[in-house]
Amino acid sequence: MRRVFGDVVAVDDISLVARPGEVTALIGPNGAGKTTLMLMLATLLVPDRGAITIDGIDPVTDPRAVRRRIGWMPDGFGTWDALTVREVLHTIGAAYDLPAAEARARTEEVLAQVHLGDLADRRARVLSRGQKQRLGMARALLHRPTTLILDEPASGLDPRSRIELRDLLRSLAAAGTTVLVSSHILTELQEMADRAVIVAGGRTIETQAVDGAPRALRTWRIAAQDRTRLVEALDAAAVVWRAAGTTVDVDLAGDDEAAELLAGLAGSGARVTAYAPVHGAMEAAYLAATEERR
Repeated sequence: MRRVFGDVVAVDDISLVARPGEVTALIGPNGAGKTTLMLMLATLLVPDRGAITIDGIDPVTDPRAVRRRIGWMPDGFGTWDALTVREVLHTIGAAYDLPAAEARARTEEVLAQVHLGDLADRRARVLSRGQKQRLGMARALLHRPTTLILDEPASGLDPRSRIELRDLLRSLAAAGTTVLVSSHILTELQEMADRAVIVAGGRTIETQAVDGAPRALRTWRIAAQDRTRLVEALDAAAVVWRAAGTTVDVDLAGDDEAAELLAGLAGSGARVTAYAPVHGAMEAAYLAATEERR
């Protein structure tokens, strides 16, 4: 797909497939084209070139049918400040032509899902940023979409709410929903996503299963009670190391290589006290794919 604004190429050549029953993570630096892509998927922008299908339907030729199938949560959530949380969702239900009784019942269901039941009668204007994010999620879920398109859904959420969001998205995917989520919080995406699409400069750089992310070199940090013996053991294993304060960093190609090295260090007398990757697997893959920005 391609989308241009004047002389600015926002999306140049991005392609991706988000599958039912999976959480697909869309990651990339600021200005990579992620939000523009999501706006096109949500029928709010028309691509200059390329094709989009959601559940086999083209959002350009039949946007109304696509909107009935997608739950869209933008990064900036707008609402009606004078309405209560419950009234906001009733209004959204009416916009989707849900029968009034169904809209009321569904409202209570999604309020429970996003843990907003105790705030149902508060005016939207008094909600915090995180509470508005949860209301945005409730709004996206109200009409039981088959596809969720979420732009930075964890922004403004406290740690507990982020964990609850992760669990909610995993449960929705397990029930067959297609979930496409963009976020800069790569450690959280690592825990919830099945597949990662890395974009930069308006182009798809790499697509991989999250389980395959460790193929990229990752930096592991090692601490030991006897640093001299640790360094000697690394030299003997022909492992290139770098001092990192009182610890040592090494670059390893995967978990198998890391496990083999640790087994060797166990018999070295160095007495290893800490051994862990500096970055998560998804962070490592992202850093490797965007190496040219260094």
